[in-house]
Amino acid sequence: MTLPKLHVAVLMGGWSSERAVSLMSGNGVADALEARGHTVTRIDMDRDVAARLAEAKPDVVFNALHGTPGEDGTVQGMMDLMGLTYTHSGLATSVIAIDKELTKHALVPHGIPMPGGRIVDCAELYERDPLARPYVLKPVNEGSSVGVAIVTAEGNYGNPISRDARGPWQEFDRLLAEPFIRGRELTTAVIADRALMVTELKPKSGFYDFDAKYTDGMTEHVCPAEIPDHIAELCKDYALRSHRILGCKGTSRADFRWDDEQGAEGLFLLEVNTQPGMTPLSLVPEQARHVGMDYGDLVEAIIADALAMKQQAGGHN
Repeated sequence: MTLPKLHVAVLMGGWSSERAVSLMSGNGVADALEARGHTVTRIDMDRDVAARLAEAKPDVVFNALHGTPGEDGTVQGMMDLMGLTYTHSGLATSVIAIDKELTKHALVPHGIPMPGGRIVDCAELYERDPLARPYVLKPVNEGSSVGVAIVTAEGNYGNPISRDARGPWQEFDRLLAEPFIRGRELTTAVIADRALMVTELKPKSGFYDFDAKYTDGMTEHVCPAEIPDHIAELCKDYALRSHRILGCKGTSRADFRWDDEQGAEGLFLLEVNTQPGMTPLSLVPEQARHVGMDYGDLVEAIIADALAMKQQAGGHN
């Protein structure tokens, strides 16, 4: 749909561990919208966000928040109550997708392969390993690889893990333990119900953690990924099906690990991100460029999807 000139409130910042990334995303979105003649109100979210949105009276809110409470359904519920039209996924989808265990319950019965594992109390880790090493420990509901640790037989966390070892067990009471899947890091963006392509991520050192994601030069993006066609098609199929099953709106990004020695049996979905980054290093804008959609086109496409959803719902988001 062709967008009329709109008043868009861009919601960014907040107080999550991903605040800095959200500010980069939000300001990039706001700049692109202003360049296309839209009126923009930039809102760095604080506890008065509802009053600021009510005062702004935007036609649509572009949600550029990352992490809680902008990605977990909290802000979505607030905007639903206020009757605001907003981009990206709604309340129920956000609640499920940010929780890696709930995501498994939603997707695995539909044939989407995801790693096994279980939730563990961190106190257990100081007594015994929850899984055979190597395994991964991650927060249940954080994004951008915040607080992820890979526990190996030769690692420096101790065996069992030492209480003094630096890791996510010092920040969270409970963690998700999953088997470590060797191999390659792949990701696929979905925009307005279309899976774009597959990017392979090759960190220069370590694994694709928060710093590797957002520090220029630390990760090589191979786009499109140099992988067999049937693996690329599987990634796109799993990403689009997950987007639909979860009820995602606008855009989402599905992250995978692929053990290339195992072929199709070695491909596992790790998570679905309902608020993908929109920074200069972000993966969704990069894939969009490869299919002929520049940054401004992408931003407007996400807004157009939100407006279309509102129209289909009879005026409600």
